[in-house]
Amino acid sequence: MSEIKLKLAKPKVAAIVLAVFFLILAGVLFTGQMIARQYQPVDPADKSMVDIVIPEKTGARQVADILYNERLIHKQNVFLAYCQKNAFDSRLKAGHYRFSRSQSLKEIVDDIVQGRVVNISFTIPEGYTLEQIGRMLMKKQLCSQEEWKRSVRQDYDFAFLKALPLENEKRLEGFLYPETYFVPEDYNCQQIITLMLNNFEQVWQKKFAEQAQAKKWSVYQTITLASLIEKEARVPEERAVIAGVILNRLNAGMLLQIDASVLYALQRHKELVTYADLEVNSPYNTYKYAGLPPGPIACPGEASINAALNPQEHSYYYYVSKGDGSHFFSRTYNEHLQAQKEYGQ
Repeated sequence: MSEIKLKLAKPKVAAIVLAVFFLILAGVLFTGQMIARQYQPVDPADKSMVDIVIPEKTGARQVADILYNERLIHKQNVFLAYCQKNAFDSRLKAGHYRFSRSQSLKEIVDDIVQGRVVNISFTIPEGYTLEQIGRMLMKKQLCSQEEWKRSVRQDYDFAFLKALPLENEKRLEGFLYPETYFVPEDYNCQQIITLMLNNFEQVWQKKFAEQAQAKKWSVYQTITLASLIEKEARVPEERAVIAGVILNRLNAGMLLQIDASVLYALQRHKELVTYADLEVNSPYNTYKYAGLPPGPIACPGEASINAALNPQEHSYYYYVSKGDGSHFFSRTYNEHLQAQKEYGQ
């Protein structure tokens, strides 16, 4: 009887072992699924944004608490385990973030590790002056008037600025490149200016430096000419034509007589320049002083810089506004006078 009992016991032991194995496997799978669910969004349908601020020197546990309290993660311990496993727990960056509950834990952690903080955007239109850019940044509350005045007088380490004296308050005119920028909220005025100057340098070196060198033009001459084109041209296809007119007049020793330079000297915008305005005593008044103005009168965009370096060759010396943004171009002064009469100038 004892032998029979031993033989019957073996299948029972095997069944118990197998049952335990399946229980453990089920437990592992269940635990894995539970953890996997903890990685998923808290609410995939909730796209609304939640603002959080992670202060400086905040540890991973405090970050987990901030996220959990805003219902952006399921469990703090899962967040901590994930960070520790991937060596992220010491790489979480402070700042202002904006998340939604439809984001996964991995996405949220990745944003914090990469420091993808909330940015403020602003656009510098082509043809904006230094003064207009300053007013825009003040309106965006990115700097105060005092910070702006102080920052434009700082020494920035760019080769194209080396020849300009620091006391020249207009030394940055023309070089704050027109573009849409995204900056963190804690960027100061100098950092923003550096960003724009760096953008200019990259565009200049990549697209225009070689052309200017071939013409033996300095960056300052080129941008000064480009700024005149930017302010005068309203129709894109006329940029190269106007560049040709300006160069024709320079080569002939004629006064440029560009209204935009007079307005820059006056430091105000007007639709029409009066004869009284033409009397302003400023080196930027191209009705009084020959040659190019002493510096740019605005920040030109890529198209105007390109036109300055690639002017259209023609025999025009004059142009008059037609009232619709376009111009009528003339070869002689008599033709110009007739055009003025025709277009009511």
